[in-house]
Amino acid sequence: MILSASRRTDIPCYYADWFYNRIKEGFLYVRNPVNRHQVSEIRISPKVVDCIVFWTKNPAPMFPRMDELKGYPFYFQCTLTPYGTDIEPHVLQKKGAIIPAFQTLSARIGPEKVIWRYDPILFNDKYTPAYHINAFAQIAGALRGYTGKCVISFVDRYAKNRKSLDLMRVYDLEEAQLAVFAKKLCDIARENGMEMVSCTEKMDLESYGITHSCCIDKKLIESIIGCQMHVGKDRNQRAECGCMESIDVGVYDTCPNGCVYCYANHKQESVAANSRKYNPSSPLLCGEIEKEDNITVRQVKSVRDGQLRLDMWRNETVGNQAYTGKR
Repeated sequence: MILSASRRTDIPCYYADWFYNRIKEGFLYVRNPVNRHQVSEIRISPKVVDCIVFWTKNPAPMFPRMDELKGYPFYFQCTLTPYGTDIEPHVLQKKGAIIPAFQTLSARIGPEKVIWRYDPILFNDKYTPAYHINAFAQIAGALRGYTGKCVISFVDRYAKNRKSLDLMRVYDLEEAQLAVFAKKLCDIARENGMEMVSCTEKMDLESYGITHSCCIDKKLIESIIGCQMHVGKDRNQRAECGCMESIDVGVYDTCPNGCVYCYANHKQESVAANSRKYNPSSPLLCGEIEKEDNITVRQVKSVRDGQLRLDMWRNETVGNQAYTGKR
């Protein structure tokens, strides 16, 4: 089983203690986002969790208890963009907080386990292509040596974010302009020792050196855990998405970052109300079990394919040393 923490909310930034407490207890509850009274109990012991994929704009709250992740393979996807509080109202200052946190995380667990996400890319009168190119170069320079991969995507319009994007006067580039822009980013990434890939993009950018990739990355996970996996494509994602099957343990309408492009929040009033329900000791994220709830134990298992290979065993040994400062 691959655990996603989370596409739906920023668990590392806002709910790190809840996640660590769930690791300690060995299980958690997740509500069905379509039918809230259907609750799944998910066992999350190292025997069944093959990898944890963390998604965040700020990994720093995870640092004090990170030793508790021993025995769990994992990697982080850290979103680091050039937007100000007009786009990302509650994200900490990038140069003073987020970049140093990214660097600290990379030094601790290894640059191969920290992916830089420069996404979603949106354009308006302030955030022009030229603005992005200049900002991207600055961030890439700061992250040189701290990651080997940068993921880009261009903003998508959903029912939940369309109004906000319209208010920000977000516009699209013509395909030819977009290709030129993407190539410039790719060249900057390469100059800083990074591979650039795209996420859920219909446009083919391979001729510019940007290959299609995915967030729940089978190849990366296999390199981290040291063996192959029997796992298929996630059928619940868009057709362009190449992610592997995973179980997401987050909750919609609980992310206080408040990003205008976000599809996981419907109303900020709902986010505020749900956040007030946060109890780090509850098996549920931002809530408690109710009398109407029907709890079902979800059958989960490891999808690993047997024995560790020697070269992968060495990778795991190096990864474990990172926790104790022996790198």
